Amino acid sequence: MKIIPVPCLSDNYAYVLVDDATQTVAVVDPVEPGKVLAAAAREAGAAPGAVLTTHHHADHAAGNARVAALVPGVAVYGGDERIPAMTRRLAHGDEFAVGALQVRALSTHGHTTSSISYYVQDAASGQRAVFTGDTLFVGGCGRLFEGSPGDMHKSLNETLAALPGDTLVYAGHEYTAANLRFALSVDADNAALRDKAQRCATQTCTMPSTIAEELATNPFMRVDQPALQRAAGATDPVAVLGAIRRLKDNF
Repeated sequence: MKIIPVPCLSDNYAYVLVDDATQTVAVVDPVEPGKVLAAAAREAGAAPGAVLTTHHHADHAAGNARVAALVPGVAVYGGDERIPAMTRRLAHGDEFAVGALQVRALSTHGHTTSSISYYVQDAASGQRAVFTGDTLFVGGCGRLFEGSPGDMHKSLNETLAALPGDTLVYAGHEYTAANLRFALSVDADNAALRDKAQRCATQTCTMPSTIAEELATNPFMRVDQPALQRAAGATDPVAVLGAIRRLKDNF
């Protein structure tokens, strides 16, 4: 499979997902339809057959209706009725195909109460990727606008952490530099984190990360570690995540 990040708005990412075997295309959060459809045409010579929407916020979902108007019959996937132009509502574990690629919907609540991450597997190449929207960022997680620390803990440290370590992570925003600055403020002795911050400092686009890298460097996925527990003043993992999120909100 091929994945093309498409920078949108000020710091968003949409993505074009291409099944190399069939040249079937899906797009993720195509908030600027012109850019995203042009990228699909350039990379695969085809219009998308599906829109994968991570959540209902306008900077992710506002392009759906325009894509649906420009591409008659396109399937629009999402997690609740707030997704514009949705044709199929997904529950945790639902599966569908993009060409020969297998896609599984993962309920990853916290940022919203209906966020979906899309886990994609290419059996032919062995590649794996997950599109996490505003749930998991490189080095961070989304603000808890609708969900609770418990929701986000389950999403990050049970659902996403259980994916194979080599799964590529494609997040919804280029927030990496700020996230890693904060991470270093609460986990300064983490050598893997320092190395990641140094590498990312030279990159314009820091996508993708991997699940293994996030488990080693992301403070919201290290809530069982003493350094993060000291920063949070707590030991319960959910309490640690909530405290670290509040520190990040005010960083």
